[in-house]
Amino acid sequence: MHGQMAETTKEEVDAGNEVNDPSEWVEDATKGSKNGEEQMDSPVKEKSPGFRMSFRESLKAVSKKSPIVFKSKKSENTDDQSSNSPLRPPQSPSLSRGSPSQSSFQSPKAGKASLARTMSDSAVEITGSLVKRGASIRQSLGLVTKQKKQEPLRPVTEAMAPSEEQTEVVDTVLELRDTYTLPEIPTTPLSVMEINKLMEMEALEEAYVNLLSLRLEFQKEHQALDQEDYPIELVNKEKDLSLLYSTLRNKMFVIVRNSNALPSRNKDLLVYVAHIILEEEKRQGEPGAMQGWREAWRDAILNGVQDTLKKVHLDSHEQNASWLAVHLGLLGKVVVEDLERVKTELQSSYPEDFNVFETYVSCYHEAVGEHLKRLLEKVTELKDYYALLEFIIHRYPSEKVMGSSSLQPELKEDQRVLTLDNDFLNQIKDKYCSRLQADMKTSLNRIIELENEEMWKEKRKPVIDEGIYSSHIDMDIWTNIKGHVQGSRRIDVNLEQKVVRSCLEELKTFPKRFESAFVEWSSPLSNSSLWAEYHISYINSFSALKEHMEGYRDTCPIQLGLVQNEIDGLTIRLSQAVMEDFKTDVKPFLRRQMTGKWFSFDEDFSQLISRTKTLSDQSKYMTPKLKQAFVNKAHFFVVKEYVSQLMKNNYSCKNRKNETAATKITNQWEELKEIFQDMNSTLDWLHPVGNQLSMIIGCKKSDVKQHLQPLVNNYPDIRKGHLSAVLYFRGIIRGREKHIILQRLAELKQRTENTGNREQALFSEIQAAVNTDCLTGTPFSCLSFIVPDS
Repeated sequence: MHGQMAETTKEEVDAGNEVNDPSEWVEDATKGSKNGEEQMDSPVKEKSPGFRMSFRESLKAVSKKSPIVFKSKKSENTDDQSSNSPLRPPQSPSLSRGSPSQSSFQSPKAGKASLARTMSDSAVEITGSLVKRGASIRQSLGLVTKQKKQEPLRPVTEAMAPSEEQTEVVDTVLELRDTYTLPEIPTTPLSVMEINKLMEMEALEEAYVNLLSLRLEFQKEHQALDQEDYPIELVNKEKDLSLLYSTLRNKMFVIVRNSNALPSRNKDLLVYVAHIILEEEKRQGEPGAMQGWREAWRDAILNGVQDTLKKVHLDSHEQNASWLAVHLGLLGKVVVEDLERVKTELQSSYPEDFNVFETYVSCYHEAVGEHLKRLLEKVTELKDYYALLEFIIHRYPSEKVMGSSSLQPELKEDQRVLTLDNDFLNQIKDKYCSRLQADMKTSLNRIIELENEEMWKEKRKPVIDEGIYSSHIDMDIWTNIKGHVQGSRRIDVNLEQKVVRSCLEELKTFPKRFESAFVEWSSPLSNSSLWAEYHISYINSFSALKEHMEGYRDTCPIQLGLVQNEIDGLTIRLSQAVMEDFKTDVKPFLRRQMTGKWFSFDEDFSQLISRTKTLSDQSKYMTPKLKQAFVNKAHFFVVKEYVSQLMKNNYSCKNRKNETAATKITNQWEELKEIFQDMNSTLDWLHPVGNQLSMIIGCKKSDVKQHLQPLVNNYPDIRKGHLSAVLYFRGIIRGREKHIILQRLAELKQRTENTGNREQALFSEIQAAVNTDCLTGTPFSCLSFIVPDS
């Protein structure tokens, strides 16, 4: 009886007994549910013309009584589908030819072979026997509480409202799980066809014990034969066993995969699934035992979890700018709801050693990780990279998802974190920083554009903020960077450091880009007050930006140093531009000092004072720290250039004009001194030089030597050439007295060589005119009779 299956032709098997694909289970069940009542009430039709037709009709009749309606696959497509299946069906569980390969519960899409064990029984008898056995087994297990009028089976996708019967079934499942023992293995197994139909009808327990009986029968028959004497009937029986085990696994795969989506329907079935797995694990040592049942069970859970995540609503970027944030919120909600069902409805169907809840949690970790990798491929915006990182690092392990109170205390603290490899997390962070740097470059360029549109083209005066000119560029840049850094800090310290580095890298190139655009626009406006005001405002703003960025020194000291160098370079160049503009403006007026026209013409000096006062007014709106250095430079320049006019030998006082010149120098010097004191110059050591020179110019020749000591003490860098030029302006061009004065200078310089303040260097910056007097080097004794004292 059991060996006759090999005699059945392939056409008969394909027509009557195709193995179903679990991926079509839900779809077919949904289709079948539309006509559920008609299927239950339809009688089994018997047809006489040949065994093949009656066999097909019997299969249809039995399948109508099953809670699930499977759709047949066309035989010509089966082989191709099998080649694409990620998990192959198990090999033969032969007791003599080694263990079968490990397999998942996934239904094979190939391997259509005969599952019929006999051709002597009629199809109608098989159907009637299966229906009766299935009903008796369920009743004996206590899974049917009361006999009521039979109702049409609900489709698997229909939501089932709670009822008293369901409550009783839950209690029965708990009791069954704790007290379940495998029924006695029948001496004579059902036919292969009957076992297969039991599996289709989800009568797993009866199908399994008969499968074990068939396996024992095969073992006995095999042991009774010699190894060389292996009839075709036994070979076919071995194939039947392999296909039946494959079908059992695939059926269990479908049940486990969909158990969380249909918890109420599958609770009792999960009890049998769990104990079949346990029973098979006990038989692992037997020859030919199928391996990997527990692993396959977890694969089925993972597959179901993956299907669940794929169904979470996902808009495109075009449909919703916040598409990813919305999706991640829904994703977290689905995870919590699914695990709540596992905790409250499915966990009770398994023995404790299955660790059901922990297994589902680990599967969700794995499936969510894979899901996020697919999402990353669609992300292009900075906010979406941030949403992804925030979900992984904070939201997922928080009380919003894995830390939800509804999942406690089963979900331990160390099980909350999403287990992702560091390479993937670093990949997101790197993409985030790259996108941030690109966005920041765009925003910095936009700052230049706005400054051009709102200020330069309109020629608006800079705003005065807290007493200084300001462009607010520094605040725009700093708040932008600060926002990104603070946001990244909420993710983790590693990302914060990456973000700071990216921001500084991009900021490093900004000062020169800004300068280039500003210089191009402002060149035609040079020498105007607006031009200087803009320069001062940008000096202030970029100096403030440098101070703001100082807070990131501990995070990225090298990158910050490079940025500050660039900012310093810009502020120095802007400051120099203003100073050079002032110098260019006042040099013509300074050059006309200490000339013959100078005695009676004051317009040049008045212009010098006016331009200096303008500079003083502008410098008031400069940051105090920068203003000090700027004012000191202006002070030094004016003093140096004014004194330099005495060193050019352009004019020599005669007929007591030296006294008039000294008085004029003293008066002008007081005006200059007052201006720079108002500007708060700290170069006080420059103040005495004008008065000391005027005293040398205005005194008698014999008194000049007495006024050299203070001059040398204050300005030890004065040289013989400088004093000779002053004496030339005084009218002492040559003669014995001049040489005595110069000799006195040399003596004083020698005495103060190691005591003078070398930082107070004024005359070393001044070029004295070369004296062409041919008698300059003549000894005093030789000249004393030639040049009388004046």
